[in-house]
Amino acid sequence: MNFAQFLLILRARKRVILLTLAITVLTTVVVSLLLPKTYKATASVLLNYKGVDPLTGLAMPGQLMPGYMATQIDIITSKNVALRVVDALHLAQNPAVIAQFNESSDGKGTVRDWLADLLLKKLDIAPSRESSVVEISFKGSDPQFVAAIANAFAEQYQKVSIQLRVEPMKKASAYFDEQTKLLRDALEAAQSRLSKYQQEHGIVSVDNRLDVESGRLNDLSTQLVVAQGQLMEAQSRQRMAVGGNALESPDVIGNPLIQNLRASLTAAEAKLAEVGERLDKNHPQYQSAKAEVDKMKAELAAQMRVTSNSVRNNAEILQQREAALRSALTEQKNKVLELNRTRDEMNVLQKDVESAQHAFDATAQRTAQTKIEGQADQSDIAMLNPAVAPIEPASPKLVLNTILSVFLGGFLGLGFGLLAEMLDRRVRSESDLAEALQAPVLGVINWQENARRPSGIKKLLSPSSRLRLN
Repeated sequence: MNFAQFLLILRARKRVILLTLAITVLTTVVVSLLLPKTYKATASVLLNYKGVDPLTGLAMPGQLMPGYMATQIDIITSKNVALRVVDALHLAQNPAVIAQFNESSDGKGTVRDWLADLLLKKLDIAPSRESSVVEISFKGSDPQFVAAIANAFAEQYQKVSIQLRVEPMKKASAYFDEQTKLLRDALEAAQSRLSKYQQEHGIVSVDNRLDVESGRLNDLSTQLVVAQGQLMEAQSRQRMAVGGNALESPDVIGNPLIQNLRASLTAAEAKLAEVGERLDKNHPQYQSAKAEVDKMKAELAAQMRVTSNSVRNNAEILQQREAALRSALTEQKNKVLELNRTRDEMNVLQKDVESAQHAFDATAQRTAQTKIEGQADQSDIAMLNPAVAPIEPASPKLVLNTILSVFLGGFLGLGFGLLAEMLDRRVRSESDLAEALQAPVLGVINWQENARRPSGIKKLLSPSSRLRLN
């Protein structure tokens, strides 16, 4: 079938097409006029999820998630919000509504749940694709009622969003209060242990005391080294002074009295030698000179013994001093070690106090912040455009329905016309005849030239005399 044949079929079946179009349009207009009028009211809300929290000053990255808008739509269409709308508008207290509920559900369930389900069925939520605006629409037969319902849904959605944010904060606040009390008790216990330890060990400032004792330990170490050197020197002098070579001892030789006595002894011995050359041993002068020499020798030996004893006593004194310094050094070392151990234990207790204080401060700060958030009634949802009672009904739309019925009737008419042609196919052009007979067309009669032909020929070739294709 070519386009020319298609046009011929439309021309031949125009009655079917026009009749179908007329019936469709007429039916659409009648139905549109008979249907009850439905009004639609829309309230727009703005989700201010960009920026920071006005209470905490913190960014809210969780609201930037892709599922945030879908979550908000689910909240709006939740039964919780619908029940709040029913309660806010006192719809369940209307006797007519109660009677309708009893009639439709036979008293099963509650009026609130029944009304909430009905409201949700007529509720329409349309989020914007590239903005944060959500449109809450409601349809009904009463303009004032649909506007009130749309505004009630927007208002209750704001309250529910605040409740969903505040209730977890209240529970968290109670939990943080309990934890704050426990941490306060732990902090007081740690401080009590530290104070008790300081009192038991008499610690005022362990660092200063440790510095003093460490300095004293260093001084004792220095004194002990000096005393040990002096003791070694004294013991060496003692060995030389007490031994047989006392005259080689620097302490003995360096003694002025011994030097005088040795000089006097030398002089007496010289005098004795001179007298011995001149006199006999039994001569009184010789005896007197010899007695003087013996006396000088005795005094020199006695003085040497005194000097040796003095050196020995000095060595003993230095040895006692060295032993005392060693004992004091050992005691001071034990004291410093004890102070180090005390400081380490005290540092552990101080760390416990600091950790408990830090945990308590952090928890107290978080508790205060959570309490503020739990008491906040600010919402990040704002009413952008409240719903107003519509003047024109949203449906049925007579003009739009009529235009659509024209297109629908036209397509249906074309379909019915083609169907009728398929059921009753006729020859409408030379191409149809050529296809049917499988023979070439030798000539075509022009039906428009009726005036030039005799009436017999006109009657014979009238349009009613058409071939039918079996």
